[in-house]
Amino acid sequence: MDVILLERIAKLGQMGETVKVRDGFARNYLLPLGKALRANEANKKRFEAERSTLEARNLERKSEAQAVAEKLDGKAFVIVRSAGETGQLYGSVAARDVIEALAAEGFNVGRNQVELNTPIKAIGLHKVVLHLHAEVEISVEVNVARSAEEAERQSKGESLTSADAIYGVDEDALTAADFFDPEADGVEEEDA
Repeated sequence: MDVILLERIAKLGQMGETVKVRDGFARNYLLPLGKALRANEANKKRFEAERSTLEARNLERKSEAQAVAEKLDGKAFVIVRSAGETGQLYGSVAARDVIEALAAEGFNVGRNQVELNTPIKAIGLHKVVLHLHAEVEISVEVNVARSAEEAERQSKGESLTSADAIYGVDEDALTAADFFDPEADGVEEEDA
C-alpha cells in the first residue's frame, strides 16, 4: 500500500514522502495513529494544504523533545533488584521498570520510546537509549544494584560480582584450612 507520511519515521522516510509499506503496517499502525494518509489525489491535495501546519507541529515536538533530552543528559537512574552472588538478577529489568525509574525523577517517557531489545538480567551499569522524537535520541545510564549502597559503589567503578566486593572476603587469599576444620578426623566416635 502506498502512503503519504505525515511525520518523519525512522527507517521509512521523511514527512511528505510517498512510500510503499505492507498493508498490515499501514492499516494497524500508520493510519490509526495519524502518521500517514493513503496515497491518492485527494489526500495529496489535503497534505499540501496542511503541510505548513504539520511542519510547525513537528518542529514544536522536536524542540520539546530536545529540551527533555538536555535535562536527561548525563543522568543516571538507580533500580534496586534482588540478585545472586554472581550478579545474576532474580528476574529482569524491562522497559517498564526503566519508565518507572524515569517517572520517579519526574520524566514522562512512553514505553515505545525506550530502546531495550533484551531485558537487563545482571547487576551493573547499563546504557539505555531513549527515542524522544524521530530526530532526538539520548542514552541514559541505568544502575541496577542489590541496594542503594551497592549502587553508589558501582557508580564509582567498583565491580560487585566477587565475594570480596559482597562480603569483604579476598577469594585469592583463601586456603583449604579456611573451609575445613583440621582438628576434625572425619569419623565420629560412638559410645561403647
